[in-house]
Amino acid sequence: MELHNGKLFWPTTYNDTEKEFDTHYDVAIIGGGMSGALCAYVLSREGLKVAIIEKRQLASGSSSANTGLLQFSNDIMLHELIDEIGEEQAVRFYKLCQEAVGHLEEVAMTLPVSPEFTRRKSIYYASSPLHLPKLKKEYKTLKEHGFPVEYWSKKDMKEHLPFSKSGALITHGDAEVNPFRFVNGMFEYLKEHNTTAFEGTEAIEVKEDGEKVIIETTKGTLTASHVVHSTGYETPPLSENIGTEINRSYAIATKPVDDLSQWHERALIWETDRPYLYLRTTVDNRIIAGGLDEDPAEAPQSMEKIEKHGKKIEKEVQKMFPGLNVEMEYAWGASFGESLDHLPYIGRHPDKERIYYLLGYGGNGTVYSMLGSRILRDLILGRPNKDADLVKLDR
Repeated sequence: MELHNGKLFWPTTYNDTEKEFDTHYDVAIIGGGMSGALCAYVLSREGLKVAIIEKRQLASGSSSANTGLLQFSNDIMLHELIDEIGEEQAVRFYKLCQEAVGHLEEVAMTLPVSPEFTRRKSIYYASSPLHLPKLKKEYKTLKEHGFPVEYWSKKDMKEHLPFSKSGALITHGDAEVNPFRFVNGMFEYLKEHNTTAFEGTEAIEVKEDGEKVIIETTKGTLTASHVVHSTGYETPPLSENIGTEINRSYAIATKPVDDLSQWHERALIWETDRPYLYLRTTVDNRIIAGGLDEDPAEAPQSMEKIEKHGKKIEKEVQKMFPGLNVEMEYAWGASFGESLDHLPYIGRHPDKERIYYLLGYGGNGTVYSMLGSRILRDLILGRPNKDADLVKLDR
């Protein structure tokens, strides 16, 4: 499927052969985007020999359209997730997301190029006064379970920002990253760490054969002890349907803004409405903003449509920051997936011993891929992992 279209910003921030298959790898990862890179990174740190198979160019799918907000809060509030899966599991999942932001920072610090990783607080505001009760309930729930959160009244918001809403949650310990530099930085790192990436190579068939898995590709055959599918929002090769919904979303990057002093600590900003508007800044003083999700799964093909939606987002940002000169320079539309229960799908195939999936569906896809890579590492190495059942495919 077409994952994105339009004029992308991130690929302009990073510039960078044919390879022969070895006979056998410890792990073959199908998909060379953010999920595949993180999984390869975590596995390579264990000394495993890894192959990455990508039918396009590395990092050319959803990773280049990623807006780079890293948060432990999810599209579903903690108190709502508690109602769905119980207190112990919901809180543990939120804790895993919080830990994953820290693990992403650790990865960023080892890379040969700067991925522009910066810790930020998040401002999660009530889009309507009607949303205040659930926002206050979420504050109480996060506070009760030890998450770093504070509550801002309408008065507090006026003191900190040029726009005001009825109330907001402020969470601490989130982050922003340049996703394209991050994923390409990992691939640069992996070149020297027992990992080979095969671009322009499509996996046609994957089948278990005793102690190994045979992968037929458009450029030949290789084998591995284990295979991880990290194919993002494209249809996963599962024999049964998993509960997912693929939509599309829009985003913009503005021209650099002269003065961002009115943007409180350059926090990440999002709202309680669904679909929601979200925005952040970049190292060169641009504003990245996105939203306007809609039903079709395919990325929009019409540049006119992308521009039109981009202008709507630009207008919303300008309303929030009337003192800034907000001028869109890049606009794009991309596929966006989420699971029906708001948790990612990560783990071993229900019926196959050596085939795994790393599908970080949701607004926190990079965070999910980080926590999922660590779960898969344990499963592949035969270590116990008490969190694997939270995100397993056959839940």
